[in-house]
Amino acid sequence: MRTAKEPRAGLHKALLVLGFLLIAANMRAALTSVGPVLDAIRRDIGLTAGEAGFIGTLPLLTFAAFSPQVPRLARRFGIDLMLWLAMGLLVIGIVLRSLPVAALLWVGTVLLGAAIAVANVLLPSMIKRDFPDHIGAVTGVYTAVIGIVASTAAGVAVPLAGVLPGGWRAALGCWAGFALVAFAVWSPQLRRSGREPEPATVKPRAPWRSPLAWEVSAFMALSACGFYTMLAWFPSIVVSTGASEEYAGWMLFVYQIIGVVMSGGVPLLLPRLADQRAIAAGGATVAMLGYLGLLVAPDLSVLWALLTGIGAGTLFFLALAFFSLRAADPRSSASLAGMGQSIGYLFAALGPVAVGALHDWTGGWTVPLAVLAVLAAVHTVVGWRAGRDAHVRV
Repeated sequence: MRTAKEPRAGLHKALLVLGFLLIAANMRAALTSVGPVLDAIRRDIGLTAGEAGFIGTLPLLTFAAFSPQVPRLARRFGIDLMLWLAMGLLVIGIVLRSLPVAALLWVGTVLLGAAIAVANVLLPSMIKRDFPDHIGAVTGVYTAVIGIVASTAAGVAVPLAGVLPGGWRAALGCWAGFALVAFAVWSPQLRRSGREPEPATVKPRAPWRSPLAWEVSAFMALSACGFYTMLAWFPSIVVSTGASEEYAGWMLFVYQIIGVVMSGGVPLLLPRLADQRAIAAGGATVAMLGYLGLLVAPDLSVLWALLTGIGAGTLFFLALAFFSLRAADPRSSASLAGMGQSIGYLFAALGPVAVGALHDWTGGWTVPLAVLAVLAAVHTVVGWRAGRDAHVRV
C-alpha cells in the first residue's frame, strides 16, 4: 500500500530531474548564440576582430576567476540555493547584455559568465550526490541537453536577428525567458530536506598537489580551448570560403549537433571499458583531423564540421564527466571542478582572442588552424593520462 509521502517523493524527484535538465539547457545558449552574429555585432559597435573575440573570451575569464569560489559558497549556502541564484543572475546578465548601451554588453556578459560558472562547478557535484550509481548516463543526458540547446541557439541566431525588431540584440536577449523558466522550476528544490549547507568552519581545498587533478584540469583546458574557439570563429572561417552568414550558422549547428550524438553515444561505451584513456585520446585525434581538413580543403566544410563535432562532443562529455568520475565523493567533485574549470577556462580564454589576433596578423585562417591542430595533438597525450582509473580525494 502506498503512503501519502510516496507521491510527494515522486513529484520532488520529477521536479529535480526537470530542473536539472533546464539548468543544463541554459548553460551554453547565451554563449553559442553569439558566434553567428559576431560580425553583425562588430559592424554595429565598431569592434576589431580581436575585440570581438573578447566577447567570447570574457565569459571564460569570468569562469576562471569565479569557479574557485563556488565550492566555498556552496558549502555555506547549499548547492540547491546556489543553482537557483545562478539562474536568476543569468536572466539579469542576458537582459543587460541585450540593451542598446555599449557598456552593458560587457557588464551583462560578466554576470551571465558568473552564473554559468556556478552551474559548471555544481552540476557535476550534484550528479555525484543525487545520481551516484548512474554518473555516466546522467552526464551523457546532461551534455546532450547542453548540446541540443546550444546548437539550436547557434542555428537560429541569424534568422532571429533578421526577423526580430531588435536585430542581434533581440536574438541574444530572447534566451532570458528560457533562463527564467529554469529559475522557476528549480524553486521547489530550496525546500528539500537533508540538503543542509556544511558549517562555515569547513574550509574547502582544491587538490593542487594531485597530479591527477592537474591532468584533469589540463584535459578540461584543451577541451574548452578548442570548443570555445570554434564557437567564436567557425562561422567566420566558413564565411571566408564564400558562404553566406546563414549557411555558416547552420554549419556551427552541424558541428554542435553531431557533438550531441556523441554525448549520447559515448556513455554507452563506458561500462564496457576499464577506463576512458582510449576514448579521450581518440576524440582528440578526430578533432585534429577536422582542423587539418579545414586547413587543406576548407570548401568541404560539412565534412570538417562533422569530424570536429565528433571530437568536440567526445571531449566535452569527458571533460565534464571527469569531475565526477575522477572524484572520490561529492565534496571532492566540487573541489576538482572548481580547480579544473578555473585552470581550464583561464587557458581557454586565450583561444578566441589569440585566434582572432592571429587572423588579423596573418590575414587568413591558415596559421590559426595549424595551431589548433597542434593543440589537439597534445590533447591526445593528456587524454591518455586523465582517462586512467584513479580518484582524487579532498
